[in-house]
Amino acid sequence: MKSTRELAVETLTNIFVDGLYSNIYLSKVLNESEINEKDRGLFTEIIYGTLRYKYTIDKILDSFLKDGTKKMSKNDPLLLNVLRISIYQIKYLDKIPPFAAVNEAVEITKKRCGMPKSKLVNGVLRNYLRNKEKPDEKLKKSYTETLSFEHSFENWMVKLLLAQYSKEDVESILNGLNQRPEITVRVNSLKADYDTVVESLSKLEYSIKEGEVSPEAIYIRKGSNVEKNPLFNEGLITIQDESAMLVAEVMELKDNLKVLDLCSAPGGKTTHIAELMNNTGNIIACDIYDHKLKLVKDNIERLGIENVELMNFDATVYNEKFVNYADRVLIDVPCSGLGIIRKKPEIKWNKNKNELDALIKIQKDILVKAADYVKSGGYLIYSTCTLNKNENIKNISWFLEKDDRFEIEKIFLGNLSNLRYDNLGTLTILPNENMDGFYIARLKRK
Repeated sequence: MKSTRELAVETLTNIFVDGLYSNIYLSKVLNESEINEKDRGLFTEIIYGTLRYKYTIDKILDSFLKDGTKKMSKNDPLLLNVLRISIYQIKYLDKIPPFAAVNEAVEITKKRCGMPKSKLVNGVLRNYLRNKEKPDEKLKKSYTETLSFEHSFENWMVKLLLAQYSKEDVESILNGLNQRPEITVRVNSLKADYDTVVESLSKLEYSIKEGEVSPEAIYIRKGSNVEKNPLFNEGLITIQDESAMLVAEVMELKDNLKVLDLCSAPGGKTTHIAELMNNTGNIIACDIYDHKLKLVKDNIERLGIENVELMNFDATVYNEKFVNYADRVLIDVPCSGLGIIRKKPEIKWNKNKNELDALIKIQKDILVKAADYVKSGGYLIYSTCTLNKNENIKNISWFLEKDDRFEIEKIFLGNLSNLRYDNLGTLTILPNENMDGFYIARLKRK
């Protein structure tokens, strides 16, 4: 049977080599393995921690490897991931003695890569233990490099944020994106009231806390797998980050509206809209992929929602049938995802600036087409899960100059320390221990 750390090395190697989504693949591995409840925590910590701090870990290893991590990632990825998880444990996990991390790494390498390579691993890790400060001094020559190394973000990403936010906000963002995310659930008002769900979760021995902004949000601090919880299976709750819940909250929803959700999968916002409309009116939930619409369908059925129609539709294609159709149009556009790095740390290393620039054209295309679908007096809601202002406020400013049929309706959701209201009237949510980074703009058709 594989040890926890050996399984972690194998899992990380598959994630890096095949470009897998960490959250999806990790769940698959945990469901298929015989790893016990105690070791599941360590396994998950090692996987997400190594992904989260990969930039820093690789910079450290480059100081002790003759050929560097890039060459090793091509020639011997499994060996590289043995070293990565070991550096992570030594540098970031106080509860694990360094000698234990080194010994385990040597044993895994002997088993999987042979004796000669185990000597290499032993030498590199013991050299690091003797010279821990060496890479730190070398890689902190400037403020940008210091932030990159300490928070483990690519240089270009830190520079992008520094060009758009204050230094204080950038440090807050980087720190927030490295937080370990807890599960947040939304109470389904169609099936249960908030207090009843809180009481039921407490009886099931969950440690919980009320959300900070959304009246339907509950933070799960501690407890078993929520998706195996009877409240989840019966549709009384669904998993959704509180930042994402705020999109439906600002849509000024009421009964019997016509709503278009043009980028709906996996259905969190669609179903929230349906709940706030009390299962009345009509919601058309669109997505370009059938397998993603299946996720929306599954959520709708579990939550007991009856006012949603699913449609395979590409939001970048103009649809004359939708012109002046909807009271509310939601476009949660494809984006770089820089606000959800807490949950998908691989975004740190699988995105580049060119990809961000390419997305902006798609976002603008969707925004222009979606505007025609809004009735006079109706609302167009634009949202992203990124913190890149080029995908957010700059897109909205560009659109308002282009289309004088619309005006901003200012959003105000209170004075939490991570909420940023700009002069235009749109909202940026900075990531913290409870919430993902997010952006929301509400536009009204005159």
